[in-house]
Amino acid sequence: MFLASPADIAIYGGAAGGGKSFGLLLEALRHIKNPRYGAVVFRRTFTEVMKEGGLWDECKELYPLAGARGSRSEMLWTFPSKAKISFGHLDTDNDVYRWQGAQIANISFDELPHFSAFQFWYMFSRNRSICGIRPYIRGTCNPDVNSWVAELIAWWIEQDPDSPLYGYPIPDRAGVIRWFVRMGNDLHWSDDPKELVDRFGGDASPKSFTFIPASVYDNQILLRKDPGYLANLKALPLVERERLLKGNWKIRATAGTRFKREWFKIVKAAPSGLRVVRYWDRAATEPNSSNPDPDWTAGVKIGVSPDGQYYVLNVSRFRVTPGQVRTGIRNVATQDGTGVRIGLEQEPGASGKSEVQDVIKVLAGFSAKAYPAQGDKLTRSGPFSAQCEAGNVFLVEGDWNQAYIDELVNFSGDNKGHDDQVDGSSGAFEMLTSSRGLWIS
Repeated sequence: MFLASPADIAIYGGAAGGGKSFGLLLEALRHIKNPRYGAVVFRRTFTEVMKEGGLWDECKELYPLAGARGSRSEMLWTFPSKAKISFGHLDTDNDVYRWQGAQIANISFDELPHFSAFQFWYMFSRNRSICGIRPYIRGTCNPDVNSWVAELIAWWIEQDPDSPLYGYPIPDRAGVIRWFVRMGNDLHWSDDPKELVDRFGGDASPKSFTFIPASVYDNQILLRKDPGYLANLKALPLVERERLLKGNWKIRATAGTRFKREWFKIVKAAPSGLRVVRYWDRAATEPNSSNPDPDWTAGVKIGVSPDGQYYVLNVSRFRVTPGQVRTGIRNVATQDGTGVRIGLEQEPGASGKSEVQDVIKVLAGFSAKAYPAQGDKLTRSGPFSAQCEAGNVFLVEGDWNQAYIDELVNFSGDNKGHDDQVDGSSGAFEMLTSSRGLWIS
């Protein structure tokens, strides 16, 4: 349906695994017998084009079959007819001006929500043809409720909150073509281009547009070759699972979507033989009249058993001055013993590095390491959330249990309310499981 669409602009995907990038690469081949034909496929950054398994790697499996020669340094494929398919990136809005004067018959955007609306509409003005081919644009996307693309394809997505399909593509509208004119920054839509001409005059020049949803279930080749991919999507935390597996354009992280109260099981004691870490999310403010409820310094202690069960053993929290923070972390380390490895979140910049090194100095005799924060809080919490939902996380009974559960259940990643124990849990889990951590499961 995507390759057959006659629309001036066709957007494809809206979930993971639907073959979106491959569809763009196939579409770019359509006119390679025309010696004057040129297509450009954009990703937001150069790294995304060239990364392992990315667009360039997929091209190497496909374009030589059509006789093309590739130049990695130029990000360009040249075909026997002299037709060309190149790859570009638009890291910043100003990068579009490198394309001033360009005439590109086929422009494609892989992961369109990663681009700004300004970048898209500017490049739309470069979508011109001198090779006899009607110019057109293709794009792919995963759902992003905060993206300008969500508004662009709104007609194809159920908008009624009372509908069981709320946020999902409307099946009967898949591939249906509508028409628009852009006046200033506003789009005016119609099912009939003539109606737009009548409304805005003969110079309106309506353009046709469609959205075609696809998911991993449409990609039978992928499911046969890599059945574990579907399992990976099903194992995602709730919000990401709704987006990437089910194609939900309305789901967003709110209180109770990242962690649910019923996921937490409290046990009297943890088994022996655990590998144990404690990770600290640090703050350094005492409550005062102008800030009666500041952030906490929170150290979350988690152990993992040989069979992959995780036990939150203890949470230590305090709200004190910077000097008292260092003393408090040292005292907790003494209680834990040298067998518990310590992680410390490092804030960005030179001052963050200096501060965390001051803490490591007072932890002489213990195994302590700084971890620069990577990604936003919501993303970092995802792997731990998935294990909680799967029933693999247990809390050892303690007076800290209720405050811990309350914070996690109310966490939404929007920087409202406290998230110190969430960050401590995410960091401890990463220490036990990821390649950045001290131990690899």
